[in-house]
Amino acid sequence: MDTTLNDPIVGQVLDGRYRVDARIAVGGMATVYRAVDTRLDRVLALKVMHPALATDVTFVERFIREAKSVARLAHPNVVAVFDQGAQGAYVYLAMEYVAGCTLRDVLRERGALQPRAALDILEPVLAALGAAHRAGFVHRDMKPENVLIGDDGRVKVADFGLVRTAGDVTNTTGTVLGTVSYLAPEQIESDASGAGVDVYACGVVLYEMLTGAKPHGGGSPAQVLYQHLNEDVPPPSALVPALAVELDGLVAATTVRDPRARPADAVAMLALVRQARAALDDAQLDAVPPRAKPVPDGQSGAENRTSVLPRAFPVDGVAGVGGVNRTSRLEMASPEGP
Repeated sequence: MDTTLNDPIVGQVLDGRYRVDARIAVGGMATVYRAVDTRLDRVLALKVMHPALATDVTFVERFIREAKSVARLAHPNVVAVFDQGAQGAYVYLAMEYVAGCTLRDVLRERGALQPRAALDILEPVLAALGAAHRAGFVHRDMKPENVLIGDDGRVKVADFGLVRTAGDVTNTTGTVLGTVSYLAPEQIESDASGAGVDVYACGVVLYEMLTGAKPHGGGSPAQVLYQHLNEDVPPPSALVPALAVELDGLVAATTVRDPRARPADAVAMLALVRQARAALDDAQLDAVPPRAKPVPDGQSGAENRTSVLPRAFPVDGVAGVGGVNRTSRLEMASPEGP
């Protein structure tokens, strides 16, 4: 059911500038809207904190920290933040609007990806995270929902709402932030926030792209957390036998449970990814995994090998900064994150 009509912000002009046209997605901390900046006449995304949380100083500070951190990056693979402000109970970020879909949409549509496509997506993600790491902070909630793939083929990282200075450890709450399937062991044990947590999450995302499945499963979040702490991520070739050994090594190196044994940050991981890619031939890069779903007619073939991903989505499927394909079920934000 479309609940946009029941949203009191839709149709309003926020802060005398941003006309809110439609709701894109709802998360645990904020709602994302498509809007128009009436001063500059451009489409953008508004991320508006839930009014019930706007009275909590901690949440507001985190929201503002996201704006300042992302604004410092100015990286082509990071969803840009244009403005931050408030009107009454509504605290908002004005952000770049990305027409396209999320990596989660792609995985849902395609199952598993060929190694070439997986690496084409992973490399710009690591470039974005590398810029963040070298600037002194980490994302802390890397997952397919936060990877946007634009209709123009560009890949961008969204939702830095859990960003924190590298090395910080929370002592204000016992809540583990982030989505359990992608949490590094040290996040679970102490909520540590070094660059290694993003490296680990990207290794898990790579495993999922290559196999079409998450490495750890279970009937409850507690079971998944236990596996992160006590079991290694299995080699993706266990599910995809023809997969190159270099890709097994890449997943293993980036998901080591001891953060000291992982690549130091996303810049170092990107170097490993490029090294692994260079060792693969075209047949290995274009190997079709067993869980891959058929690509629609006209969207496969050699001419598409170097594109990020052939589109398999309706033309009117668009994603805002929240990263939701409108033909999906607005699943961009997990209950754990903004």
